[in-house]
Amino acid sequence: MKLPRVYRPVSEWEECDYNMWGEVNSHNETLENAIAFTSNHRLYGKYMRRVTRQWPISCENALTDYNLNRKAWLGHAACALYAKIPEWITREAWRELTDEQQLLANNQARSAIQSWENRYRKDHKLCDGMGEQMLLNGDTGHGSDTSSRNG
Repeated sequence: MKLPRVYRPVSEWEECDYNMWGEVNSHNETLENAIAFTSNHRLYGKYMRRVTRQWPISCENALTDYNLNRKAWLGHAACALYAKIPEWITREAWRELTDEQQLLANNQARSAIQSWENRYRKDHKLCDGMGEQMLLNGDTGHGSDTSSRNG
């Protein structure tokens, strides 16, 4: 079940305080740092999970937007949190990773997003839709379906 879309003003986004949309003094040095960071999927994943805990407003704004590449956003955010690396350099670094490194990083992002969604649902008392689905199907869970009984 998709979460309801939440819009937060840019002025509240934590990512803005971490240069996610900014510039750098040394492009080459920052790019090399970004490549080293993103190629280490365990460290990268650790920072993705930190983003989901430390940036509640940015996460709510970005991760409830299913039209956004949420894995990419989380990867960009992790680089910004780690070393104030802007998203445009993170995109450059991503192109330097091997297919396997990208797969491992995407798996970390998928896991972090799933964990964030579960916490968000719990914290906001949102159900996962199972009860609603059961009501829509007429299944009360008490064996009331008689269509297969008595031939």
